Amino acid sequence: MTVDNNKNVGMSSKALASTVAQPAARSLWARCGDVIVGVDAKQRVRVTRSLLSALVYAVCIVLIGYESYAGIMDARHGKLLVGCCLLVVVGFYLALRSGWSLRWRDPALTLQQVLVAQSCIAGAYAITGAAHAGTLMLLALVLVFGIFSLSVRLARLVSLYTVALIGAVMLYKSIDDPILYPPRVEAVYFVFTATILSTIALLAGQLTQMRDRLKAQKKELEFALAHIESMATRDELTGLFNRRYMLEAIAAQVRRQARSGQRFSLVLIDLDHFKHFNDDFGHAVGDQVLRMFALQALAALRDTDIIGRWGGEEFLLLLPETPPGSSTHGVTRLRGQLANLPVHEAAPELRIQFSAGVIEFRTGEPIEQAIERADRALYAAKSAGRNCTIVL
Repeated sequence: MTVDNNKNVGMSSKALASTVAQPAARSLWARCGDVIVGVDAKQRVRVTRSLLSALVYAVCIVLIGYESYAGIMDARHGKLLVGCCLLVVVGFYLALRSGWSLRWRDPALTLQQVLVAQSCIAGAYAITGAAHAGTLMLLALVLVFGIFSLSVRLARLVSLYTVALIGAVMLYKSIDDPILYPPRVEAVYFVFTATILSTIALLAGQLTQMRDRLKAQKKELEFALAHIESMATRDELTGLFNRRYMLEAIAAQVRRQARSGQRFSLVLIDLDHFKHFNDDFGHAVGDQVLRMFALQALAALRDTDIIGRWGGEEFLLLLPETPPGSSTHGVTRLRGQLANLPVHEAAPELRIQFSAGVIEFRTGEPIEQAIERADRALYAAKSAGRNCTIVL
C-alpha cells in the first residue's frame, strides 16, 4: 500500500509539474511574440502581414539557390538577387517593427512593399533563364496582397506599373536573349500577365468599394446604437438622465453602500411656478427654462453627482459621498447661479426659482420609500413659501 501511494504521489507531482510548465511555456511564447511583432494590436497585424509576405521572398530565395546550384541561372546573379530579397525583407520589417512607418499615411507601407516586390520579381524574371516563366505567378500573388489595403486608384496604378515594367523586361530579354526568351512566347506571356493583373486590379476596385460600404454601414450602425442607448437613458429635451436611468443609478449606489457603508443623499427638486412660464410666455420659453436649469445644474454640481429629469418640471439629484451637513452645498450653489440668470428678454427681472427636498438614504431602506421621504421634504419646502430647501 505504501509503495502504491508513493507511486501515485510521484505521478501527481509529475502531472502538477506539467500543469505548471504549460502556462510558463505559453507565457514564453507570448513574450517571444511580443518581441517579434510588438504589443500594439494594429502594429501586430501590420508586422504579421509583412512576415507573411516574407515567406514569398523565402520561396524565391530557395528557388534561386536551387537554380544556381543546378546551373539553370548564373550563380552571381542569383547571389545578387538573394541579397536584394534579404535587404527588402529586413528593411520593411525594421521599418514596421520600430514604429518608423507610423509617420506615413499608410503605416503598413502597403504601396511601397508592393512596388518593391514587383520590381524584385521583374528582376528575377530577367535573370532566372529557362525557369523565368514561374516568376510570373508571383506578380499576381503580390498584387492580391495589396488589394486589401490599397485604394481603387492605387491598385490600378500598381497594376499599370507592373504591366509596363514586366512588358519592358520581356521586350529587352527577347532581344538580348532570344534563345531562352523567345519573342513569340514572351508575347503570349505578356498578354496573359496583362490580362490577369488588370482583372485583379478591377476586382480590387470592387473589393475596396465593398469595404468602404461596410465601413460606412458600420459607422451608421454605431451611430444608431449610440442614439438608441442615449434615448434609453437620456431626457430628449434637457439632455439629463431620465427617470429609468436614475432608478438604476440609485440601485447601484445602494449596493455600493451595502459593501462599503458609503453615505449618499437624494434631492427632489421642483421648479417654482413653472406653469406661469408656459402660460405667460409660451411652451417654447418653458422648454428653454428647463434646458437652462439643466445646464446650470451640471455646472454647479460635482462631477460625482448625478442629476436626472424625474418628470415635468421635477428633477432628482443623487449625491454620493455626502457627509452630514454637506448635502445642501450643491443645491445652494445652483440656487445662487440661477438668481443671476435672466430667463426672458420680455421680463428681465424674471428668474428661475425652485424648491428642494433633501434626505439622507438609510441603510436597508427601500428605494421607493426613500423617494417618498424626499417628496415629503419637497412638499414641506413648498409649504414653507417655496424657493427654499428642506432637509428631512
